[in-house]
Parts: sequence; structure tokens; C-alpha cells
Amino acid sequence: MFSKYIDNKKEEMIENLQKLIQIPSVYEESNNPKKPFGENANKALEYMLDLGKKMGFRTKNIDGYCGYIEFGEGDELLGLIGHLDVVPVNDGWTYPPFSATIVNGKIFGRGAIDDKGPVMASLYAMKAVMDTKKVHKRVRLIVGLNEENDWKCIEYYKKHEEAPTIGFSPDADFPCIYAEKSIITSNISMEYSGQNDKIQIIDIDCNNNPDNVVPKICKVKLKAENYNLEDIEKIIEKHKFKIEINKTNEGLELVSHGLEAHAAHPDFGINAISQMIIVLNEIFIKNNIQNEFFDFFNKYINTDYNGKLLEINYPDESGNLTLNVGKFSLKNNKISINMNIRIPIHTEIEKVEEKFKQALENYKKLNYERLETENSLYVSKDSYLVKTLCRIFNEENHSNLEPIAIGGAT
Repeated sequence: MFSKYIDNKKEEMIENLQKLIQIPSVYEESNNPKKPFGENANKALEYMLDLGKKMGFRTKNIDGYCGYIEFGEGDELLGLIGHLDVVPVNDGWTYPPFSATIVNGKIFGRGAIDDKGPVMASLYAMKAVMDTKKVHKRVRLIVGLNEENDWKCIEYYKKHEEAPTIGFSPDADFPCIYAEKSIITSNISMEYSGQNDKIQIIDIDCNNNPDNVVPKICKVKLKAENYNLEDIEKIIEKHKFKIEINKTNEGLELVSHGLEAHAAHPDFGINAISQMIIVLNEIFIKNNIQNEFFDFFNKYINTDYNGKLLEINYPDESGNLTLNVGKFSLKNNKISINMNIRIPIHTEIEKVEEKFKQALENYKKLNYERLETENSLYVSKDSYLVKTLCRIFNEENHSNLEPIAIGGAT
């Protein structure tokens, strides 16, 4: 029954999804209290709520932070939680990222999978149930606008609206995710001037989302009057890194090229920052320059270039501990890196941080700071919710898949 209903709505659903993808809802700073995440994020919210209203649902705009689309009656509330914001556009798109171009039965566009496509699919699944069944609960699709940044949308919802009795987020993999690692975003920094050094770092440019992405490119400008270009080329060649060298009026610019991947899977990518720091460390050593920051990174963080953190690991059913160096900067005479560390569900965050503190005891110039924390998620495989979601998926797809654990964070 439901499959036939959805098939009849297929073209309508695709057309509405294309319109939603065509709204470039990337986060923008805003002084408008009614549009806290920018004009385009607000347009996406208004489009989705208007569509829900036209389809016969109850809707609410929650002060521009988020909104919901709802049907049904009853004390219990089933929540479907998705988001309409998308990460910034990078290079390498075959089709314009906000064109929602359809090729070979696939929609190409920013947000098609994360998370506009799943949100639209959820809306039409709700419509199918509302039109064909009597439901003795309320079903609410909650849509946020700040998931890719600070989660301020869902924090605002929790302060002002009713929490679901039970719920799930259509924002990851099938058949169902029952566990996600805890995540800490941390910073290591050091005061740096380099004025008395033969080679001095004067600028670092790495425009990257430190929480979500293995960095694809990192640029560093060096001030140097006397340097051995052949030595630097040999260092890069030894590691087989893709780093180009450009001469400047002040000295050199190094441009490190990596391979972008999700921060939850740093081993799928090539970290442009890690490559850069390894090379800078060896350049400094070659020129008799002592730098605690690079020495610590090389000894404790950069094992296999992607972070077998401090040579420790506590693998469990959710996988290995991973670390992604997502940001590298030089500001106000301070050099720093931001790290996204994903910790297996049965490992305490404090246990990992203690390893950091022990290693830093030998580095008096370095400072460690935890910036953000996301606690692990664990719902038993035998729970009613997980078993029901998996059963429905397997019945519809004639499969026998088990629930899975991921690096987070949905």
C-alpha cells in the first residue's frame, strides 16, 4: 500500500526536493533575530514549512532557529529530526552544487543526501501514513538550520518546545545506527614569533571545517633570505607528499594538497595539514630551529599521518579511536591546531585527555584546551525502536542487515 502511494507521488517529491536543493542554505552570520543563520537558511525553512502546510500538516516556525511539521493526536510524540543547512561548497563539482541536476537517476546537489533528501523522504512517508492510516500518536518532523556548525537550532528547540517521547534522525546510514562515538574538539597552541629564526612562518591559510572534513589544502608562507631549496624538495620527495613550492618576495610559499574525506574516517583521506607540519618540522630541524609545537605533533599525533592518537587505542564495536587535524592557524603570534577526536563508545573521554596531559608534561610552551564535547550515543540493538526500524527496512528491501555503529555525529 505505502509503496504504491509513494510511487504515485514520485515525480512531485523529486520536483520539490530539487527546489529545496536549489536554495543555497549555507550558514551565514546574521544580525537579524528572525533569521539567525542567514537569509538562505531561512528561505529553506520557509519553503519546507510552506510545503508541509500545503500538504495538510500543522506547521510552526520556531523563531527562525528551526521548525516542525506535524500530524496526529495523542499524548506521545514521535520525532523525526533532520536539518536543512548544508556545508560550504568546495571545488570538484561536475554539476553546479545547487542545480539539483538529475543524471542517470541520481540527483546531484549539495544536501541531496545530507540532509535535504532524507528530510523530503520523511515528509512524504508521513504524508503516506497520514492519508491511509489512523495514528494514535503525534508525529513531528523537526527541521534544524545549524546542524553543520554549532547545533544552536536543536538547542533552541529543546529550550522552547516539547521533546519527543521517542525518535530518530534520518541523517546517516541504513538500516539503522544504534551507537555513535563521543567526540571532542580540542586545541593545542603555542606562542610564536620566530623573529630570530633563519626561517620564519608568517602566514597560514587553511580554510576548512575542522569538525567535519579532512583538509584538502593548506598553504604556509615562510620568510627566509637564505634557504636550501634542494633540501626542502628532498624532504617532500622522501615522504611522497604532494606539496608545491612557490618563491615569494619574502621567501617561500608551500602549498600542501590532500584528499578530502569525512572527519569520522580520516583514513579515507589525505590530511593536507599533517603533511605540511611534517615537512615544516624537518625544515626547521635542518636549519637548527627548535619548535616544541612541531616536535609534539610529529611524536604523538601524526602516527600514520591520520591519528592513532598518542599510540593508544581502545577499539570496540564502534571502531577505533580516530583523530582529524582540521585546522591550522597563526593569529596574534599564536600557532595552533584544532583536532576532532572520535572516541569509542565504551572509552571515557577523560582517559584520552589524560594521555594528552601526560605527553604535554615535557612541553612547557604548549597549551591544551577542550573546545567542544559530544557524548556518545548508545541504544541497545535489542531495543524496540532499533529492532522496529531494522525490521521495516529489511522487509521492504528483502534484506537481512544488522544495525550498525558509526563515528558520529548525527
